[in-house]
Amino acid sequence: MSGTPELLAAAVRRLGGKERAGQLEMAEEVARTLQEPRALLVQAGTGTGKSLGYLVPVLDHAVRHHQRAVVSTATLALQRQVLTHDVPLVADIVAASGAPRPQVALLKGWHNYVCKHKVAGGYPTEDEPGLFAVDAATADAASSTSRGPLAEQVVRLREWAEETDTGDRDDLDPGVGDRAWRQVSVTKLECLGSSCPMLEECFPEAARRAAHEADVVVTNHAMLGIAAAGSSRVLPEHDVLVVDEAHELAERVTAQSTLELSTAVVDRTARLARKHAGVAVEALDAAGRALGAWLETAPSGRLRSVPVELLDAVTLLEAGSREAISAMRGESEAEPGGRLMARSAMVVLHEIAERLLGDGVAQRREVLWCERGRTGFEAARLHLAPLDVARPIATELLAGKAAVLTSATLSLGGSFAPVARTLGVTLLDHLEPDDDAPRPAPGPRWHGVDVGSPFDYGRQGILYVARHLPAPGRDGPGEDAQRELVELVRASGGGALGLFSSRRAADEAAELLRAELDTPVLCQGEDQLPSLVRRFAADESATLVGTLSLWQGVDVPGRTCRLVVIDRIPFPRPDDPVRSARSEVVAAGGGNGFMSVAATHAALLLAQGAGRLIRSTEDRGVVAVLDSRLATARYGSFLRGSMPALWPTTDGEVARAALRRLAAQPAPTP
Repeated sequence: MSGTPELLAAAVRRLGGKERAGQLEMAEEVARTLQEPRALLVQAGTGTGKSLGYLVPVLDHAVRHHQRAVVSTATLALQRQVLTHDVPLVADIVAASGAPRPQVALLKGWHNYVCKHKVAGGYPTEDEPGLFAVDAATADAASSTSRGPLAEQVVRLREWAEETDTGDRDDLDPGVGDRAWRQVSVTKLECLGSSCPMLEECFPEAARRAAHEADVVVTNHAMLGIAAAGSSRVLPEHDVLVVDEAHELAERVTAQSTLELSTAVVDRTARLARKHAGVAVEALDAAGRALGAWLETAPSGRLRSVPVELLDAVTLLEAGSREAISAMRGESEAEPGGRLMARSAMVVLHEIAERLLGDGVAQRREVLWCERGRTGFEAARLHLAPLDVARPIATELLAGKAAVLTSATLSLGGSFAPVARTLGVTLLDHLEPDDDAPRPAPGPRWHGVDVGSPFDYGRQGILYVARHLPAPGRDGPGEDAQRELVELVRASGGGALGLFSSRRAADEAAELLRAELDTPVLCQGEDQLPSLVRRFAADESATLVGTLSLWQGVDVPGRTCRLVVIDRIPFPRPDDPVRSARSEVVAAGGGNGFMSVAATHAALLLAQGAGRLIRSTEDRGVVAVLDSRLATARYGSFLRGSMPALWPTTDGEVARAALRRLAAQPAPTP
């Protein structure tokens, strides 16, 4: 057995599945891309089987050509599926073909692993000084105190740390809260490194050693974000990069590069320096007071320049943190773990100050804004985010590599260009290759391909746009839209997923549906999201309503989800600092800022939201959009062209009649 088609056919047979034309086309396109350092955008609709479509050629290529591949996923669920199900299957198939069996490793950020030295008492516990004195025998007694649940979690973590082979937080079941996890983990900056007395037992070091020896490394978009920000060594050297759910990459890279500054951050850093490093931090205290005085009256929203008062405070902050870092370099009798924890916090603070003192905001490379909570100025904080991440993605992640970026939603309005620009792919044609990188073949360095879907969207589903409704206002669905919602869910007899643009709109919809209908209504926020989705999937008459978390990743095939209602086109908020700044830059360059930023963002979410309806070849249903602009606005055709090709109608009675027929059908026998 040899060649991608044969290997893919063997993998599909092993699963007891059927050949899918789109999956084969994808695998062959990926195999061609691996032969040269180009980028490939693959739109693979739901049901294509895209994991096998890229894993078969990638694992085979990695072992036959001795080229390490990094595979990045956006979600833990997808990461588990790839690592525990798909990869072992494909590795078996590749090995059966006569090639060496691919070695695969999982790689995450440092803080995702237990630090055995910290568990053993090598670091101070910032939140609860006595936590590590709590032993298993006192756990029950501790649970009756205010800190008992946390103490119990830490006790369980200590016991688990002695049993686990990976130290990976995701292997802990049931899990623990972030506060408890901080008691047993450290960041990379806080790690003692070669000075650690438990280096040989270190879980994150073991994960990195395995990654440097593996043929294929499975990681996540957050790690790619760190690499794109300039820390490329977080990943082992590799020749091939696969980005699954690639439509989320730009947001993850932006998040990893966004910093936050508040008086609480300054106070915490100063406290650590005094307590664990014995360093005088009067200058830092003064900087914190100056920052707090400015934040007390600072306006919320985007700042187009750094105000003089803020500049003065940050100048003090930079000098004070630099002075403290210098003082920590000397010899000290302080406990090394605590000293390192204090120094790492100070280094991060200094980096924040340096970035704020740079010219990024003035040169429109970065976006600065102030955000305050409802509790007063103490909750106010500054954020600084990169204006554009396309170039770092192109230069740090894609250039000189065979790159495969795949998702069910990459072609928007019938074109790959909008997403290709966002992901930096279009820049590859203009980058000079590194001297050590393979020379690309003549021609474009990227292309996109849509391998379709096994679903017949036009026969399986209806796209109903409520053209007759007035355009939605800022306060959520009006009375007419609310009536439309009730009638749709009534016709469907439940089985509805409501995707709303705000928590307030979702809460009001849940209250209305409960008052008007006698079918169960579940609302995001009333329970953990996985629990809500399980309850929704188990009851064909249930309705689940929520916000952005439900627009992506909810996979409920079958009759349970026969109606998806979208209250409005999910444009970003007009006051979104980063997107408004990006729109202005596009407009200043002569482009259409609205279409390039706001409409592209909305198109991605609409495609993802509508994609919740058809999850198998047996599914039938209606996607109902209660925003008439999808039918009447000039940009409506672009948005509709980004959604699954459902049968379109603006006749509400047609949609409701179809739902009534679906509701009347008998449930399939198991």
